[in-house]
Amino acid sequence: MSHLQQLIEHYGLAAIFLNVLIEQLGAPLPAYPSLVVTGALLGHTSYSGATLLATAVAAALMADLFWFLAGRRYGRSIMARLCRISLSPDACVRQTENLYLRFGAASLLVAKFIPGFASIGSALAGTLGTRRTVFLLCDGLGAALWAGSAIWLGSLFQAAVGDLLAVLAQLGKWGMLLVLLALAAFVARKWWQRDRFRKSLRMARISVDELHALHSSGAAPVIVDVRPARDQAEGRIPGAIALAAEDMRRLDLDVPEDAELIIYCACPNEASAAIVARQLMQKGYRRVRPLHGGIEAWVAAGHALES
Repeated sequence: MSHLQQLIEHYGLAAIFLNVLIEQLGAPLPAYPSLVVTGALLGHTSYSGATLLATAVAAALMADLFWFLAGRRYGRSIMARLCRISLSPDACVRQTENLYLRFGAASLLVAKFIPGFASIGSALAGTLGTRRTVFLLCDGLGAALWAGSAIWLGSLFQAAVGDLLAVLAQLGKWGMLLVLLALAAFVARKWWQRDRFRKSLRMARISVDELHALHSSGAAPVIVDVRPARDQAEGRIPGAIALAAEDMRRLDLDVPEDAELIIYCACPNEASAAIVARQLMQKGYRRVRPLHGGIEAWVAAGHALES
């Protein structure tokens, strides 16, 4: 294992910094195992656990601040861009937003322990106007808890990690191949989960122009807004029924089952709207369609909102 120890001695901090930075920017390259391994080998390096922790926290803060500033500048449109590079399902945006709206910046303390939360939570903090000092404090503490727990686990299971690395070192190139195969399997699984999720939401959508034409003709269907209550307060499509996050479990709509329902949200790929549409179909509603592009497409087309 001496060769591996030499590599960690010379490049350990730089590798951890890059690994954490890339993961927190949204790439499916888990940094937690790297922190565990590096923590287990601290006794064979010239740097301390505090230095390793500070390196990981600095990388996480740098990536999270990038998404925070992007959220503050571009608003909710940054969520769609973020979901394009992330392998987490698009519904993670809605779940993260519900959690952040419920607990505020304090949710960042556990953000990095929840898959898909960290980068989206940082962007949401900027979008929702969280003060930068509050964000940096909560996010920094959360990063320290996350990285510190990995380093602590590494030191706790130092012998087991050392034995595993010794076996990999003895295997030589085959050991490296096993590590690469494990990483490839992880990425493939995440991609499969997202692809399966998207396929489950495939259904007919209605365009903004079609909905506006129905509105203008006086034959508007029942429109349901499934965005969080805070967003609904900023304006809804005229005539829309509010079905906020806290009402999602009930899904009680006082409309006939043969009524035409149009569901809209502000999620990438209309994820929340499609999920609700599926649930309504299971309740017996037969004519349900999500609005393609959601509320942003409606506003972009120049159509009015009602308060």
